[in-house]
Amino acid sequence: MDIKFFKKSIPTLIFLAVFSAAAIPVFYHLLKVDNRLKIYNPVDVNPRLVDDSMLHVQKNHTIADFNLINQNGKTVTNDTYKDKIYVADFFFTRCQTICIAMAYNMSELQEFYKNDSDIMFLSHSVTPVMDSVSVLKKYADKKGVIDGKWNVTTGAKKHIYELARKSYFAVLEEGNGDENDFIHTEQFVLVDKERRIRGYYDGTEKADIEKLKADIVLLKAEYASK
Repeated sequence: MDIKFFKKSIPTLIFLAVFSAAAIPVFYHLLKVDNRLKIYNPVDVNPRLVDDSMLHVQKNHTIADFNLINQNGKTVTNDTYKDKIYVADFFFTRCQTICIAMAYNMSELQEFYKNDSDIMFLSHSVTPVMDSVSVLKKYADKKGVIDGKWNVTTGAKKHIYELARKSYFAVLEEGNGDENDFIHTEQFVLVDKERRIRGYYDGTEKADIEKLKADIVLLKAEYASK
């Protein structure tokens, strides 16, 4: 090789080495960003699902503080789910339509993640007056609910309905949580450790349940990389 050519090539080689050292981490970072789950804010959701008071919110939406009672008569709050990834839904124990498939799929998810302490589940009754603690306990036993893993809850109707409409954006029906109000939704909602919504899934569809599992893999990887 010509010595002069080699000497002229040295700056080019150095530039390429420096460029590669800088570019590869950036490229890797871009790949990681592409694999991150979307963070849902009110502006990202079908406007029909969002309470009018929330439509303007473009960022930093989180699930509001909640205070509920589970199948064992114990208080369940957002602190119960602190630093946890969880899947939320809305159901009622007497439901003979979509709730049957939803409960089955939630049970399957509970079984799949029963040894993963990062993952929990939260079901809200939309008929809380009828779904008393004793009723929820029988339902939980029938569905194989694991205490401390999956909370099946009741509480104040207005509070639960406000959570559905203003926190989870899970229902299309408008209402104010009064005695004539009723909501019914097949949505499973994935919530991260910062109480942010990271995904919506049809809780009656197996394909969506598999998508939910795949998204949890991505979400856990996101936390592992921090």
